[in-house]
Amino acid sequence: MRLKHGQWDFYLAAIDQGLCYVGTQNEDFEDLEKWAKKRLPGYVLIEKEDVLKCYAKELMEFLDGQRKEFTSVTALHGTPFQQSVWQALLEIPFGETVTYSTIAERIGNPKAVRAVGTAIGANPMLIIVPCHRVIGKNGALTGFRGGLDMKAQLLELES
Repeated sequence: MRLKHGQWDFYLAAIDQGLCYVGTQNEDFEDLEKWAKKRLPGYVLIEKEDVLKCYAKELMEFLDGQRKEFTSVTALHGTPFQQSVWQALLEIPFGETVTYSTIAERIGNPKAVRAVGTAIGANPMLIIVPCHRVIGKNGALTGFRGGLDMKAQLLELES
């Protein structure tokens, strides 16, 4: 499902187990298809708009400043390491930022800062799994699959 809401324009995807993908600004549907083929072989994406509307509703509320947390069922698929990083991202409070080093420490692997960055880059659910809340050690905005402009907009929305 393509979600167009104000300045925001991205794809959402779900499988029977829940929301599995929130894309980047203005991406092509082909990007979603490639991701699903590579990351979710054997799964069928739900195309029913009425099923996807509950996910879209929560995202629109967040983007409108009316929601700080998400309650929708999600289906995160990744390696055990990626899962641990993504879980640590989910624990970052709304409006706060942490560093990659902090995430590495929180998962009990303080030397894995680069691997943490790679796992964050593989996060399939932008906004829902708030990788935009991770910044460089010097406070700079660094690496974001949706681009640094999108990251800055999301952080501004939370300030």
